Amino acid sequence: MNTNTRTYLLQAVLFLLTLASTTYCGAEWLGYDGLSDWDFFFSGLDYSITFLSILTIHEMGHYFCARKYGVETTLPYYIPMPLTFGTLGAFIRMKGQASSKRAMFDIGIAGPLAGFVAALLVLIYGFTHLPERDYVFKMNPTYAAYGEDYEKHVYTYQHMRMEDSLNFEAGMIKDSLAFIKEKKEGTTTAKQWHRQTFKPQETYAIMALGDNVLFWVMGKLLVDDTSLLPNHFELFHYPFLFAGYLALFFTALNLLPLGQLDGGHVVYGLFGYRRHRVISVSFFTLFVLLAGVGIFKDNLLGIDFFTAGPIEMLLFAGAYIYFLYSMYERFFAHHKTTAVLIATSIFAAQFLVEYFFPSWQGFNGWMVFAYLVGRFLGLEHPPAAEEQPLDWKRQVLGWFALLIFVLCFTPEVFNVHLITP
Repeated sequence: MNTNTRTYLLQAVLFLLTLASTTYCGAEWLGYDGLSDWDFFFSGLDYSITFLSILTIHEMGHYFCARKYGVETTLPYYIPMPLTFGTLGAFIRMKGQASSKRAMFDIGIAGPLAGFVAALLVLIYGFTHLPERDYVFKMNPTYAAYGEDYEKHVYTYQHMRMEDSLNFEAGMIKDSLAFIKEKKEGTTTAKQWHRQTFKPQETYAIMALGDNVLFWVMGKLLVDDTSLLPNHFELFHYPFLFAGYLALFFTALNLLPLGQLDGGHVVYGLFGYRRHRVISVSFFTLFVLLAGVGIFKDNLLGIDFFTAGPIEMLLFAGAYIYFLYSMYERFFAHHKTTAVLIATSIFAAQFLVEYFFPSWQGFNGWMVFAYLVGRFLGLEHPPAAEEQPLDWKRQVLGWFALLIFVLCFTPEVFNVHLITP
């Protein structure tokens, strides 16, 4: 088997795995009751096919533009993930480098523009083909008891406690039936089955999608009967809207003006090599600063910096400052003192924000993405052999792409609401 055949086989396998993982996640988000296993799985196809189609259009935008400039590139590699979205996206590998700034710009911007148009078409369809309001009762049968006013009741502690109790009872019945069956068959090792007592949780968590400007505007402009618009707790159950929402999020993610992300290519084309360096590191620093707000109280070390003892405070400070430093170490490889200074400054700024504004909270999940960009992808953009300025048409497209980023960026993709009595 030659190298090309192995590559195509790998790409095909990754695509099929990603199709399976996104279909499974789409079915999970729908959450239909009473379906057989295969019917349940296939119910996720609306989401998976829509979302993967948009990702594919994005990547093929890069692919065809790269081929236009004679840059050898691969077909997309899809990344399956059987959690949340069902995928971490897709990417193509360019085996060469574009020789001119214009080519770098065109290849970089082609993907997000193509994916953005596809996402717009999906959202237009989704917003203009909304199901009736009782559609949500199919996924959440317990909502039906409250009728049209279900939103006033179901996001409360009392309702969530009731659902938790019902799930507990269902689990107990299932366990008791399994015990009886095993006892009859003589396969059980337990002497007796004990019924447990239901204990409600002190706090229930409910997840909602965040918002972005474009998604909000499209909902207002395209929907005549606004009562049909799903709220952000139920948006997961609408496969076309959910896929379009995620497509906008991934478009904005790619258009971040950092390093060699698509947005980095756009900024490099518009402003040149030197200004790209300044914009990239400045935006990255602001991004990290805002994303990390709240980390002094809630972090992987389990240390609340404001109530911790001296040793724990030193442990947290050392670990976090080094974590911040490692994001900048590659960019400031020859000026490591600058990387230390920036890391320390971010640490101090976030501490002051949390101290004086304790209710403020960033989306700490962005810190993982920031670490991957700073540590591995890098904040630099290589200079092109030909640095000719862009023509006015490309400049307009470049500014339009930055506008798309602003309209599509979602500061907090998921909101977790804690419900207490």
